[in-house]
Amino acid sequence: MKPAVFEKAQLPAIELLKTMLLSREGDRREGILMRQGKGWFQVPGMGHEAIAALAYLLRPDDYLFPFYRDRALMLGRGMTTQEIALDFFARDGSSSNGRNMPAHYSSRRLNVFSVATPTGAQCLPAVGAAWKFKHEGSEQIALCTLGDASSRQGEFYEAFCQAVQDNLPVVFAVEDNAYGISTPTEHMLPMKLNIFDERWVTRINGRYAREVFEKGAMAIERAREGRGPTILWCEIDRLSPHTSADDHRLYRPQHEIDEMFTRDPIHLFADELIAQGEITREQFEALQAEVVREVDEIYIQAEKTPFPAKERVLDHLFAPAIVHEPVPFQPDEETTTMVAVINKTFETALETIPGMMMFGEDIEDPKGGVFGFTKGLSSRFPGRVVNSPLAEATIVGAGVGLAAVGARPVFEIQFIDFITPGFNQLVTQAATLRWRSKGEWKCPMVLYSPYGAYLPAGGMWHSQSNDGWWAHTPGLRLAIPSTPADAVGLFWAAFQDEDPSMILIPKHIFRVKMPVTEFAPLPFGKAAIRREGSDVTLVSWGNCLELAEQAAEQAAEEGVSVEIIDLRTLVPCDWQTVEQSLQKTGRLIVVHEDNRTCGFGQAVVTEMTARADRFNLLLAPPQLIARPDTHIPFCPELEYAILPDLHQVLSAIYHVME
Repeated sequence: MKPAVFEKAQLPAIELLKTMLLSREGDRREGILMRQGKGWFQVPGMGHEAIAALAYLLRPDDYLFPFYRDRALMLGRGMTTQEIALDFFARDGSSSNGRNMPAHYSSRRLNVFSVATPTGAQCLPAVGAAWKFKHEGSEQIALCTLGDASSRQGEFYEAFCQAVQDNLPVVFAVEDNAYGISTPTEHMLPMKLNIFDERWVTRINGRYAREVFEKGAMAIERAREGRGPTILWCEIDRLSPHTSADDHRLYRPQHEIDEMFTRDPIHLFADELIAQGEITREQFEALQAEVVREVDEIYIQAEKTPFPAKERVLDHLFAPAIVHEPVPFQPDEETTTMVAVINKTFETALETIPGMMMFGEDIEDPKGGVFGFTKGLSSRFPGRVVNSPLAEATIVGAGVGLAAVGARPVFEIQFIDFITPGFNQLVTQAATLRWRSKGEWKCPMVLYSPYGAYLPAGGMWHSQSNDGWWAHTPGLRLAIPSTPADAVGLFWAAFQDEDPSMILIPKHIFRVKMPVTEFAPLPFGKAAIRREGSDVTLVSWGNCLELAEQAAEQAAEEGVSVEIIDLRTLVPCDWQTVEQSLQKTGRLIVVHEDNRTCGFGQAVVTEMTARADRFNLLLAPPQLIARPDTHIPFCPELEYAILPDLHQVLSAIYHVME
């Protein structure tokens, strides 16, 4: 039975008034502490207090995706002044243990999604969460707030388009205070430019708490009833500078500042309640005095709280390792391809993991993905294997939201070259979520994509590897299988793990038939010795393993024994296996197709030379073979001219043997 939100919800007026006062006094107290040099940064929410009325319309199981101006809304949701004070001082026990900035709210207990600074970054995760609610037939809704300047972010448009397309239970509240830091936004906003169809928009004078409550109730009721999203466009005033690093007197005339304070939402609401007889002037003044004393005591105590332990700063980057469940199928052929077994792995996972969702461009039948990874799956699992729009930020951002609320998103990027529109969601949200929330939030998303060159005529838009980018991103796990068995094992492990995993599938070899004997989960961080040897350690992964094998065969004919190590996962990396090989050979060569500067090969060389115990194993200078720092051309002759080749690998082998 659906709840009749608008009919039954009653505004808890005095409670809301106190919430607004607590928010204002907390802002005032933090401003004083900043002037005393007792804080590092403050984001005030003065003028936004009436938005807190929306909190009293939410159920405990609803999710809130806020931004950094939402102090009052957080207090209304149930966050305490003490929690916010600990965040301000970056003390032990705060929502991030001092990792995230003040006013970057987070509470798993209250379903408040952790705030990231890049504006609008919360919109797509909110849509992902709403997708799960609709798919499960839940009455939950997602409330996403953002500033007016953020409404020009492309991710806001992508999020709203997806919400309308799929009729999702999400409400976007745009808090329009008319400024983006110092820039007036009046002439920039989509509402003023008539971009949005008015049927999706509810205009609110956000200075009046009762209006926020009543119109917000209708939008939330609409979402719960399955009638789709709403944009609440709330016109308010920012009564303070943007942050403690800003002075709005430099760009706002004094008469404008003075006029704003005549529209102070707290005084407007208090005057309304006094006029209606719900509170007397004396009671209001007593409540103000009580709030001042309460906030003052809380901040005094919070300042005395110790800082987080420095030795714990690396905690929560990844989840603890687990023992994986076995793969529930085994090979039915002696040879097969990565494409075939990945498809089978996806099918089996969809059968056995109820929360698994798949999303990507062209992945539905009859296409089944441009490379066939999802062939037949949408027919068997309608609603769980879904075509995405041509919008990589939507793919990644929706995955973050789905994962955060308990689903198991397994999403495809058609070519890894196309990931850049989704880069913000990947590095801002997915990779940082666990760490910045001290492990309270997690993002068990699997993002997979074909990658690499050695498949002529792809050009610079279809042939990149860029594994150095992803390995450089803390909190993101990176795997590159080179055999069908490893593809099955890595995916099956990633489906069970609790962290975002990127699995890149080498295009040059993913249709090559290879022998298989058994399938088993492959935990990230375990390299494979593909060929044993005693003279040279050759480290590679993905497409370049073929070069390594060819070079090892030819070198063997000349009496040189090459040991080939396939890293399989770059993050985490199995440094121990590389070191143990060097103990035998004393000579190191790394081959990869990414460009040389800041490619992962440089990390391998550094790890094996920076410590004296490893450096002393070396009998020759390590060699790195990689693509020059240039782009991949379309012409196959030019492509092969810049990629690592057999001659280069053999030359490196002979060089270290001199």
